[in-house]
Amino acid sequence: MDRPILKCWVLLMACVLAPAAWASEFKARFVAASPEELANPHDIDLSSTGKHLYVADLGNNRVAVLDARSLQILGGFGEKEGLAAPHDVHIGADGRLYVADTGNDRIVIYEIDGVNGKKVGVLAGGIAAPEGVFAQSENRVYATGARSGNVVAFENNKIAAEAKGLSAPHDVIADRNGSFWVADAGNDRMVLMSKDLKTVRVLEGDAYKFSGPRYQDMTDDGLLVVADKYTHSIKAIAPDGSLAGVIGTGESGKGPDTFTTPEGVVIRHNDIWFADSGNNRIVRYRRVR
Repeated sequence: MDRPILKCWVLLMACVLAPAAWASEFKARFVAASPEELANPHDIDLSSTGKHLYVADLGNNRVAVLDARSLQILGGFGEKEGLAAPHDVHIGADGRLYVADTGNDRIVIYEIDGVNGKKVGVLAGGIAAPEGVFAQSENRVYATGARSGNVVAFENNKIAAEAKGLSAPHDVIADRNGSFWVADAGNDRMVLMSKDLKTVRVLEGDAYKFSGPRYQDMTDDGLLVVADKYTHSIKAIAPDGSLAGVIGTGESGKGPDTFTTPEGVVIRHNDIWFADSGNNRIVRYRRVR
């Protein structure tokens, strides 16, 4: 084979076999911020229509509802049901809103209609101070117990699986392969677990420098985007486990690309919302390709 042809063939094969770095790179630009009228907002979720943003408004003991684009506060609910320091909100596969009612050691389930929510159910038992919830289906719900140091799977209102030995676990979400990422906040790591809550993979150490990871979501191309509370930053992890990008200076503050103890994350295509908790606001970003 002639040397120029051989060189071209080698370069072609390198392009084919090399990881698609461009596909996993994570960059985003600041778009807007809500009024600073929330009280230590934690996790957030987006309605199926993309119009409403549901926020665990911890300090106000409610679920706040925002316009997803303008970030204006439209209303809220949960005070009448006695929500106490809610940490997580998740719209399940059944369209209902599942709320980690942390101060009451339970998960409260709501039927939602725009800015309104109607309590229709409760899950309790086996978890103390739940701070994360993910409803895979109406009959299979995962929840973390920050004080009990565990994550459980409720099936038909009974505990079907449990993982113990965690430290202040926070969010739990499904990845694209049916496994579950758990933010093991007190141990400064992310843990991937099977459907039956067996450990599959752990992300920790100097490669990530996690310090109190809280809540997370996934991009369409499989990046795990984590709010890392005490580094005041957002970290994105590629499917191969590499660090794909960081938003935040590492110092607390307020402004574009600056956060104070961020908690919540929700992603819809290229739109990303973060709970800038220490600044009592929600911010919206746009992913840059």
